[in-house]
Amino acid sequence: MITVRQVNHLGTTLLQRTAGIEVRTRAPECCAAGGRFTSLDAVSLHEYRRKRHRDRTPEPWPSDDEPAGSAGDEAGGIFVVQEHHARRKHFDLRLERDGVLVSWAIPKGLPLDPAVNHLAVHTEDHPLAYAEFEGEIPAGEYGGGRMWIHDKGRYECVKWSDKDVKFRLHGRKLRGGWALFRTDGDTWMIHREREPLPTSLLPMLTGGSGMPADDDGWAYEMKWDGQRVLAFVDGVRAKLQSRTGRDITATYPELAPLGRALPGTAVLDGEVVVFVSGRPDFGALQHRMNSSPGEASRLMQAYPATYLIFDVLFLDGRSLVDLPFAERREILGGLELAGPSWLTPPTFTDAGGQAVLSASLEQGLEGIVAKRLSSRYLPGVRSPDWRKIKHAKHQEVVIGGWRPGQGNRSGRIGSLLVGVQTDDGLAYAGRVGTGFDEKTLDDLYARLEPLATKTNPFTNAVPRKHLRDARWVRPELVAEVVYGSWTADDRLRHTTYRGLRPDIDPKQVRRAE
Repeated sequence: MITVRQVNHLGTTLLQRTAGIEVRTRAPECCAAGGRFTSLDAVSLHEYRRKRHRDRTPEPWPSDDEPAGSAGDEAGGIFVVQEHHARRKHFDLRLERDGVLVSWAIPKGLPLDPAVNHLAVHTEDHPLAYAEFEGEIPAGEYGGGRMWIHDKGRYECVKWSDKDVKFRLHGRKLRGGWALFRTDGDTWMIHREREPLPTSLLPMLTGGSGMPADDDGWAYEMKWDGQRVLAFVDGVRAKLQSRTGRDITATYPELAPLGRALPGTAVLDGEVVVFVSGRPDFGALQHRMNSSPGEASRLMQAYPATYLIFDVLFLDGRSLVDLPFAERREILGGLELAGPSWLTPPTFTDAGGQAVLSASLEQGLEGIVAKRLSSRYLPGVRSPDWRKIKHAKHQEVVIGGWRPGQGNRSGRIGSLLVGVQTDDGLAYAGRVGTGFDEKTLDDLYARLEPLATKTNPFTNAVPRKHLRDARWVRPELVAEVVYGSWTADDRLRHTTYRGLRPDIDPKQVRRAE
């Protein structure tokens, strides 16, 4: 039996005085086999009942004949974290175990930084119904004050003993591993477990277009005419990954020193661009995007790449994807990432979207991206919380064939036959016949000739005049075009070729508007 007098003075006693928390006076018993708390139903819920007046509190009340604690699921169960404004604000962590919610009061909440420990006090167990409780506990009653749910979900139990508890939370806000360890009596500490550096991650994509109706709650960034790249930094090297998950580290050898720009681990998100006369040039970038590793060292002299970093997703053993964009940008700014081939461009929260869009036009840039300040990072998801606003209309298309040229293009590609994915498959979207120089035409022919097939890849009707002398190819290459408009029959008008997009999966190419 452990009494309050035996509890660490600077831990539990201080917490009692400041947070209005009464600590349990019995130490949890741990069974010898399996290392788990025992008798956590009637025995533990006795303390819950004893501290409350049934007719004075709206809190859930366990019935007197409630069955003894069930064996439960030792692999885990439900969890809830409740924000509790008693005499002082604190958070209550509750984990389902053997038919009850084993509970800890945590004045500063669950720590998010693996380098920080927070005080946690083991309190009385609560009935399972408490996982849904929100409300006002009357003043003068035990724990009097407002309580509401901060987060809830499922947890995985990694270890459970009377000395330490390790678990992983799968909530809406709280995700990852934590460890509780006892220091004295009912006084515990809690820290976040360090997570290994991810080996792969897909970038979050823009899922909306058009300027937000109101600037409040939005940040604006320049839209860089480049290749989306995630960088996995381990303090020694930086592995680069394309939007489709392809390893492109060897394509940009000038970014290798980025691996030593941070002392720890990180996952960064940004775009690789090639600057010409101080502005991103997508045509120049094509030389780098479509180069072989063997050509990269030579090409980096003529077309040096720069990595523009606009987000941080993981840092020093901690995933940041569940933090709002505003917090991630603040963390990114604190890293002060600026090197010979990388930098962190600004984000604008104190200027309106129209002003930033006008500035991008003056600088000859493609447009801007609007990002909701509260948005979480959703890997691989197109989210309306990120929006593209462009000066010109761009569309990614899948090349499904080509037609031979005439005149000065005789014996070469005259136009590309392109499409976009629909629910019914690849739909024909028209021809692209401008925007090519001789080198581009030669490169396209070299890439399309091995993909030749006799099968028309489009699922809808192709106009008869476009079918004449068409050469079909397997739909494996993605190109980007600028266009004027879409017709009523879903054809692109006034299209101009901009380049290939090896960083984009042809199965993901959809109509942009």
